[in-house]
Amino acid sequence: MFTRHQSKDSGTPLGASAFEILLALADGERHGSSISSEVDAATAGRIRLMPGALYRYLKQMAADGWIADTVKVGDDDARRRYYRLTPLGRRVAQAEAERLEEVVRVARFRRLLPAQAQQ
Repeated sequence: MFTRHQSKDSGTPLGASAFEILLALADGERHGSSISSEVDAATAGRIRLMPGALYRYLKQMAADGWIADTVKVGDDDARRRYYRLTPLGRRVAQAEAERLEEVVRVARFRRLLPAQAQQ
């Protein structure tokens, strides 16, 4: 898990779970179980976020200013919170995606992955 003191400016990679949560929120707001389901589906079950872990991540991300939460008026469950990326959270996710893109580029250069097809 990441810590409160971790900064994307330091180049410190995000953990896979944290990055997948940010990816799940990239298209818009979601509630906790929807985030968990999206991460499970996107990773083909490799990452399963149990409620305790998910809500620890969400609490930390909110404290770090990466996400914001709201309660939707008219929702069937008044306890259900919805989460969305903040502009800072989007920048953190983009920085991690760019870092991973560079890792893949190096892996291709070193022939650990096949060369990218020309478009």
